[in-house]
Amino acid sequence: MSTLTYPEAIGVGLLQGVTELFPVSSLGHSILLPALVGGRIQHDLDMTAEGSSYLAALVALHLATALALVVYFRKDWVRVIGGLVGSIRHRRVETRNEKLAWLLILSTIPVGVAGLVLEKALRNALGKPLPAAVFLALNGLVLLGAERLKRGGNGRRRAGHAAPVDEPGTDPAVASDHRLTRLGYGQGAWIGAAQILALFPGVSRSGVTMSAGILRGLHHEDAARFSFLLATPVILAASVLKVPELFKPENSSVLGPVVAGSVAAFAAGYVSVRFLTRYFETRSLTPFAVYCFLAGVGSAVYLSI
Repeated sequence: MSTLTYPEAIGVGLLQGVTELFPVSSLGHSILLPALVGGRIQHDLDMTAEGSSYLAALVALHLATALALVVYFRKDWVRVIGGLVGSIRHRRVETRNEKLAWLLILSTIPVGVAGLVLEKALRNALGKPLPAAVFLALNGLVLLGAERLKRGGNGRRRAGHAAPVDEPGTDPAVASDHRLTRLGYGQGAWIGAAQILALFPGVSRSGVTMSAGILRGLHHEDAARFSFLLATPVILAASVLKVPELFKPENSSVLGPVVAGSVAAFAAGYVSVRFLTRYFETRSLTPFAVYCFLAGVGSAVYLSI
């Protein structure tokens, strides 16, 4: 039976906190890096090994990253939850906060259903290094394709989705909410459904949702924010289902390392989302696309030798 040491847990926590939010696939990296490093690390961090607690540990690290998102977007979530409560109480959708609340809920349903049906089967079939490398390369092509289509006109911004130019003194988050709520519910569900692709190890949840967003006319900054807001309930829901596995008697030895790794994941996640929300104000997905393609192809070649 594999174990999880404190250095391994902290290292994986830092990796998870960064790669979950950067559009480069946390699950893909969590599978690939141990295989590329080899030795004891490969043995301990093999989610397909019998009796392995690595997958349950990864879910706990995902939870820590989701909590970092909740803390960073806490003011936004207060508005969204307030909007949802107000909408239910008054049985109407009138304000931006009410519209955003229902937009997030409806956009989360497709991946929630798909995750319950497909997640275990896809993980068992594809949760290995070589498939993860292939899907990481494909993830790079998806990101690059989205950028090229947008620039070529197929992803031309719709009215109201131009690059943000806010009035002086306007809260950027409120201004972003205003632009996001111009999405129709169908458009939001389409963007949210893109998260289904992230069930394939190597495909980035934030990357595919951002790609879908910019192809629906969102600016990078708004697409990134919508992606982070969408990811939060999905990760939290998955954690509710998976984290209890850590408290089984056979996993008692990894609880300490998992707590340490979770602290690392929370810190890395908070720093990452803070960086990325500013990065995408002026930058694109292209550097991440190039990285994913080269890293995926390189890893696939190395693992095939």
